[in-house]
Amino acid sequence: MIETKNRLRFAPSPTGYLHVGGARTALFNWLYVKRFGGQFLLRIEDTDKARSTDESTKAIFEGMEWLGLSWDEEVVYQGANLERHRADALKLLETGAAYRDFTTTEDLERWREEAKERKESFKFKREWTQFSPEEEAARVERGDPFAIRFKVPVGGETAWEDLVHERIAFPNKDIDDFVILRSDGTPTYNLAVVSDDIAMGITIVMRGDDHISNTPKQILLYEALGKTVPKFAHLPMIHGIDGKKLSKRHGATAVGDYQHEGLLPDALLNFLALLGWSPGEDREVMTRAEMIELFATKGLQKKAAIFDPKKLEWMNGQHLSLMTVEQLEPTVTSALVSEGVTTKSELDARPEWYHRLIDVLKIRSRLIDDIVRQAKVYFQDDIEYASDAVDKHWKDKEGSLNILKAAENKLANVDAASWDEATLEAALRGLAEELGIGAGKIFQPLRVALTGLNVSPGIFDVLILLGKDRSLRRIQLSEKYLNS
Repeated sequence: MIETKNRLRFAPSPTGYLHVGGARTALFNWLYVKRFGGQFLLRIEDTDKARSTDESTKAIFEGMEWLGLSWDEEVVYQGANLERHRADALKLLETGAAYRDFTTTEDLERWREEAKERKESFKFKREWTQFSPEEEAARVERGDPFAIRFKVPVGGETAWEDLVHERIAFPNKDIDDFVILRSDGTPTYNLAVVSDDIAMGITIVMRGDDHISNTPKQILLYEALGKTVPKFAHLPMIHGIDGKKLSKRHGATAVGDYQHEGLLPDALLNFLALLGWSPGEDREVMTRAEMIELFATKGLQKKAAIFDPKKLEWMNGQHLSLMTVEQLEPTVTSALVSEGVTTKSELDARPEWYHRLIDVLKIRSRLIDDIVRQAKVYFQDDIEYASDAVDKHWKDKEGSLNILKAAENKLANVDAASWDEATLEAALRGLAEELGIGAGKIFQPLRVALTGLNVSPGIFDVLILLGKDRSLRRIQLSEKYLNS
């Protein structure tokens, strides 16, 4: 037995991607260990050989690593522990805490049908598989297949103080004698989990509250094996905004999907942390270090959490704004290059310009993809005009054309060496006074000419980032468009 204060684990099944619900469970286990000390362990529950895949295992590792939820010891693979699982089942059989069940699938189906006809809920009856010691020995000698069932105590209840839900109790009469080892020699979920958690020295089991019904069975197994029962914390389920259990119909639910959509790992962690936990004082935006400092089980909530994609985007925008250009640059560069917008060498050739571009674009972005989408304008020679921008700001074609021609003439007279915010602002505001119109009447048509969009960074930032030559070419292109 491993002796330590706190040992918590995340135990996903490699039968699919790393779901956001699983990532939230991993995060809470990780936060607990970081806050109170101990070890955070990872166990891959790969006993379902038909559905477990190497690809899913890889996706779990990649998702955890991207989120920065590092584990403290070597990964445990449940499938490698089958012999110990069987040994624990046989130990329970030897001590009388379990018994052999020779019933067949056909027997069980018949008894279920009979219960259905009587309009009763099905409950396994121990006497169905009770034989004299001699007959049981003869069946074993013949090689008759049998499962091993746990003998649930008659009367009383199985209860525990849950770290989230407080006291939870199940009357033992409501718990069927459950199979712990199938007739093919493979363990069932409850036995495998308890056997592994004992071997790993797990002291706190923190998982989704869909496991609450498993907990009394697992507590009974701990007690029958003579081991200390860990503490349990059952986290609320995550629902979509329609109040139903989160699924693919609500959009992306895989951690990898959000990574590829340009979310920041710290933003996703912050968002997931608030799904079932409150740090108090209406805190929402938190760094990783702040989440660790504030985490406590008393803040874990009982009611289901709501996964709101718009709130996640907002959260990502908040974290984007908190990051420095230097912190953002590697991620933005990778996205720009992978999208074919530019090359690494081109960005390296203009570091100051590139840093300014990131700085002005991140303010209006919620995702890395938003930065990439906005950035394309500053790398392309061609330009497309958004229909809503044209309809709104170039509705008066002749008036817009006159304003753009005047702006072109004014900007053409600005020396390239003086192409800075103060000089450009003086030139364009001076033009507005000459024309007797508000500066916005110049800025908006000019914004469409330079970017093709309704919304962009400040007009002077746009002009500086494009440079004098490209800015003038863009205005000339807009004049051709309006003349056509």
